[in-house]
Amino acid sequence: MANQLRGKKIAFIAADGVEQVELEQPWQALRDAGAEVELISIKPGQIQGVKGMDKGDTFKVDRTVSDVTADEYDGLVIPGGVKNPDLLRMNEDAVSFTRHFFEQHKPVSAICHGPWLLVEADVVRGRTLTSYPSLKTDIRNAGGRWVDEEVHVDAGLTTSRRPDDLQAFCRKTIEEIAEGRHERQTVGAAGGQTTAL
Repeated sequence: MANQLRGKKIAFIAADGVEQVELEQPWQALRDAGAEVELISIKPGQIQGVKGMDKGDTFKVDRTVSDVTADEYDGLVIPGGVKNPDLLRMNEDAVSFTRHFFEQHKPVSAICHGPWLLVEADVVRGRTLTSYPSLKTDIRNAGGRWVDEEVHVDAGLTTSRRPDDLQAFCRKTIEEIAEGRHERQTVGAAGGQTTAL
């Protein structure tokens, strides 16, 4: 299990207001599984984490989204927090970077409010996913099917609802990254549901 992701390089995309546990726990789980991980953000320096409504720790940004491409990574993780994905979805580079993972059929994981970035990238159409319940209407309006589940996997897209789901989220994220490319993963597929491989 410790070497399950050896040789894999994973991008974590986050900005100020990231829910700290949703960044830290998957980060550690992927590192423990042997992956190399990098924190990508919309500005250099540090980002401010939160613990619920309280200010948390700061995290050093490895690279900015304007200086990276999806080609460099084997997967993408999008933590939640309310402010974090709201900032990301207003940044064209972050939206494009995210969309390119789907175009390249690479695994993507998003938790809590993280799927807001997926909605903006127009990659939920025809897919089934979960999220923090307040995103249900946004996901449906973007052509996705929302389900209330601890974790849901749809052709390489892993989603969960909240910090309580992190154990299942991390486990499925590792499984999907270990599996690699998902050829059935499509961008804005018209009609028909995609299902997990």
